Amino acid sequence: MRPSKKSILAATLGTLAVVAGLSSAVAAEQNSAMQRADDDMKRVLQKLEELGAKPLGTQSVDATRKQPTPADAVKAVLEDQGKDPKQVMDEMGVITRDMSYETSGGTQPVRIFMPEGEAPQGGWPVIVYYHGGGWVIADIDTYAASAMGLAAEAEAVVASVEYRHAPEHKFPAAHEDAFAAYQWALNNADSFAGDAKRVAVAGESAGGNLAINTAIMARDNNVQMPEHMLLIYPVAGTDTNTESYKENADAVPLSRDAMQWFVKHTISEPADKQDPRLDVVGQADLKGLPDATVITAEIDPLRSEGKALADKLREAGSNVSYKNYDGVTHEFFGMAAVVEDAEKALEFAADELESDLESAGKN
Repeated sequence: MRPSKKSILAATLGTLAVVAGLSSAVAAEQNSAMQRADDDMKRVLQKLEELGAKPLGTQSVDATRKQPTPADAVKAVLEDQGKDPKQVMDEMGVITRDMSYETSGGTQPVRIFMPEGEAPQGGWPVIVYYHGGGWVIADIDTYAASAMGLAAEAEAVVASVEYRHAPEHKFPAAHEDAFAAYQWALNNADSFAGDAKRVAVAGESAGGNLAINTAIMARDNNVQMPEHMLLIYPVAGTDTNTESYKENADAVPLSRDAMQWFVKHTISEPADKQDPRLDVVGQADLKGLPDATVITAEIDPLRSEGKALADKLREAGSNVSYKNYDGVTHEFFGMAAVVEDAEKALEFAADELESDLESAGKN
């Protein structure tokens, strides 16, 4: 028997209701994330939307790389406040110099961020910094505020390194470059007034993953270990069903779909997700690693794995300082110019770095 027009209409309306319900649930989650954000964080998220940024993971790689970033939103907020973003950066008292390093995949850029003034005897302590972007997007320009802030607050030379990106260069290309960059910094510190005996690693998001993996590779290859690891909302696992993934499934700027999109473009096969370099909290040997500072954000799918990483590092013998910041989202760390908690997190990170790097200079 053919279904009646009435039954077809009812079924159609039922389907539309389900779709509408799902859309409403997503919107409700996004609104919830926005409502939980502090006012200063909320201004950045609203500005990012005004600039036309689409949710990560909903466009092609090329389109995603070209769209406005949270860093662009921060600059726009500063302009709304009547401030010149370039002047704000200049007032930090940091000078820059572009260099490069060699990897098995060719030459990659390094930007040196150095405090103004004469270097101390023996040189500035060195922080090798890895930017975020899911191993797929962003670059050293996108994350310049973080690197510059660390150089100013920690009174150290920050070597912000570029690395090969997926999907053009699949996992583990970025990890290989990260270790090559660290070795380059050890061998060339004197060329940028750095002290090769006092070197730390730092990174945000995917860069936090590269930072801890660099320390692991240094340990496993009998290379000089970093004195400290600064891991800012690091990608540390491949489980997208953690508490924070569930709470922040549709958060901005990073959602569960976005992380799955990044991983899809990075790995060559599903088995790569079991690799200890990606599933750090589940598979990696964390014994014998340096002390660490781990920073997470409340409105971030990666919060749970960041906390789990801090706990597992402690269990493995590292001294760990951990702080979670409520009311802020993924990517907040480089927003010190407009987000109060970002300024606090930067000061906290710099204090932790300075302490270990200063101690290394006395040994």
